[in-house]
Amino acid sequence: MRVDLSALDEVIRKLWRLLDDMDEAGTTSKYSTEIPMDAFGQSCFFTEARDLHGAQGEMKAKIEQMIKKLHELIDDFSTKTSKVRDKYNDEEHEIKRSVGDNSGSPAKGKLA
Repeated sequence: MRVDLSALDEVIRKLWRLLDDMDEAGTTSKYSTEIPMDAFGQSCFFTEARDLHGAQGEMKAKIEQMIKKLHELIDDFSTKTSKVRDKYNDEEHEIKRSVGDNSGSPAKGKLA
């Protein structure tokens, strides 16, 4: 059986890019989605303004949590994929070492 290590490398690279995107999304959701209270209306003219602002704050917190969980999931998958790739690579090197010079012919000085 042969494993395509370059395909695993590509998966890992894509996961790292996805993590970078998730970092950006996390930063955006945390720092760029705050809506100030006065955007919902000033003083008592809009009585639901406080409720609307509170609901926006709750949704913002939920979105931040979702992004955090997704980031953790992707990071975990990336780490595990890297470990699997390393194990396959180590096994491949061990097989090559145990076979000899990997040319298909017996090693020098040894009979087939």
